[in-house]
Amino acid sequence: MRPFPEPVPITRPLVPDLARLSARLASVLGSRQLSNGGAQHAELEAALAGLTRVDHVALTASGTTALILALAALGRRGDEVLTTPYTFAATTNAIAWAGMTPVFCDVDADDWTLSPDALRAALTPRTRGILAVHTYGIPCRVHAIERFAREHGLFVVYDAAHAFGVERGGESALAWGDASCVSFHATKLLHTGEGGAVFTRSAATHARLDRLRNFGLFARDGEFEVGLNGKMSELSAALGLCVLDEVAREITRRGALVVRYQDHFRGVPGLRHVGPPAGVAPNHQYFVLAIDAARFGRTRDEVWEALRAANVHARRYFHPLTSAVPAWAGVPSARPENLPRAHAAAKEALCLPLFGDLGTDVVDRIAEVVLHTAALERAA
Repeated sequence: MRPFPEPVPITRPLVPDLARLSARLASVLGSRQLSNGGAQHAELEAALAGLTRVDHVALTASGTTALILALAALGRRGDEVLTTPYTFAATTNAIAWAGMTPVFCDVDADDWTLSPDALRAALTPRTRGILAVHTYGIPCRVHAIERFAREHGLFVVYDAAHAFGVERGGESALAWGDASCVSFHATKLLHTGEGGAVFTRSAATHARLDRLRNFGLFARDGEFEVGLNGKMSELSAALGLCVLDEVAREITRRGALVVRYQDHFRGVPGLRHVGPPAGVAPNHQYFVLAIDAARFGRTRDEVWEALRAANVHARRYFHPLTSAVPAWAGVPSARPENLPRAHAAAKEALCLPLFGDLGTDVVDRIAEVVLHTAALERAA
């Protein structure tokens, strides 16, 4: 099969109308306030709170910063935090930067989110919190997780980096837990170039977050606790406000492409679309296939290589597990026998390109490459 003449990226950021963005940037420059909670920052926080119906939003410099701040606001250095190894590096790194220790728990077999059953087996006297991930924007089993947390007096933080715009039962995914953290990196549906936010319904938690993201400074001059410079700039907030206006249309366009992918792969032995269950309004951040090599005839890595040869940038998301990297591979909870479903997911998952202006013809050709790999196997 002939490769695409130009690389097909895994995603492409929304770029707002230049005139609208320029007007906001002109306002920022005219104010001479480029950071420290100016007008753009306040407007974006208010817009996000209104859109999600979550009372308090703290914008941050990145999604990783949001995670570190949420953990620091709710826990203490030395705490153990139950978490998933099937995630991006930032999730586990944030636990370490908050001075805490990750304890890895296995995932559910169907959607690869943190297994509530695995939490109980991992609990120790030092456990103080849970950091769960809405993997690919698929909501965790939040009721079971939070019931377990209440039984044992644990805080719950959700890494909702993939979940902006996701709802279940009319409720935003960002309303759950003690805090939910999102990424506004350029690869995300809503982005500020670089950035993030913590969503919480607790005024006290928000007040602590506000202090921690500003060096830990108290109102009284010279007093501080251990914090960091985690604020979002006015320039980033201005970009985010312009992109926010485009998000609903982008979700609709991506949704149509998801249906197109599904039509190609429906009923193919060994291929399964990993998506949200019924009752969830998705954001279509990713299109993920689980590839069962025994049934499909090709491994995930063979399909990935075929796509690379066709100039398509698919992603083995998440490979390797964060528990498998040298920094954590030696801890007891990282042993592969403790995490069989996470290891299986890391061998099967393949994210295909998805963004609003990808085009149905490109989706058709990508699907053709995937299916052609199995056809070759069967023909042989």
